[in-house]
Amino acid sequence: MEFLADPNIWIAFFMLAALEIVLGIDNIIFISILVGRLPPEQRDLARRLGLGFAMVSRIALLFSLAWVMTLTSPLFTVLAQEISGRDLILLGGGLFLLYKASHEIFLEVEAHEPKEVSAGVENVKAGATLFWGTIVQIGIVDIVFSLDSVITAVGMVDNISVMVAAVIASVAVMLFAAKPIGEFVDRHPSIKVLALAFLTMVGTLLIAEAFDVHVPKAYVYVAMLFSLGVEALNIRARTKRMAAKSAS
Repeated sequence: MEFLADPNIWIAFFMLAALEIVLGIDNIIFISILVGRLPPEQRDLARRLGLGFAMVSRIALLFSLAWVMTLTSPLFTVLAQEISGRDLILLGGGLFLLYKASHEIFLEVEAHEPKEVSAGVENVKAGATLFWGTIVQIGIVDIVFSLDSVITAVGMVDNISVMVAAVIASVAVMLFAAKPIGEFVDRHPSIKVLALAFLTMVGTLLIAEAFDVHVPKAYVYVAMLFSLGVEALNIRARTKRMAAKSAS
């Protein structure tokens, strides 16, 4: 237990936990949007399962660091571009995010809700299919985000215990924040569209990373924070107008 008295261990832990939380923002948004399609009584369970899978996948990757690092080795070359296992995972994840975000934007803008299934056994089966389909989609994106997160962690810290502790702490924070973020997104459709636009940008960044084009995520976060700030002012203005109409 002597290592707990080492301030460098605690500094590394807090820095890595903070980074994991920042890198997990896009994961929280994706989970919140997918979970919003489920019945209210299933959403909390889906959030917990989704974030639990994120934690398990990150810890599993941490304990298989030797394998993870081999993913950066080139597998083949296409048009003078070396393609590694990591590139293939990032490319697949980016394309999946682009498809899913575009599909959700279409549903939101066109106001097309999923068709209701007739009551009875078929309705129960449809609900179970939707629930587990949502969990599978969350799991796919969790693996993509976990891979990037773990490779970043390896570059910052060389103590596996610190990495695992930071991942657990960050997921605990995300678990606490996921519900209020999801409810806020559900209450404000314009925020949901912004969040989906954010996910399309993240998907584009993942595809660019797959081809060794490195764009700092900070640019995307700054753009999204500015957009969210503008939308927050719009929401405040709409609330005031509605309050004024109600009073008159």
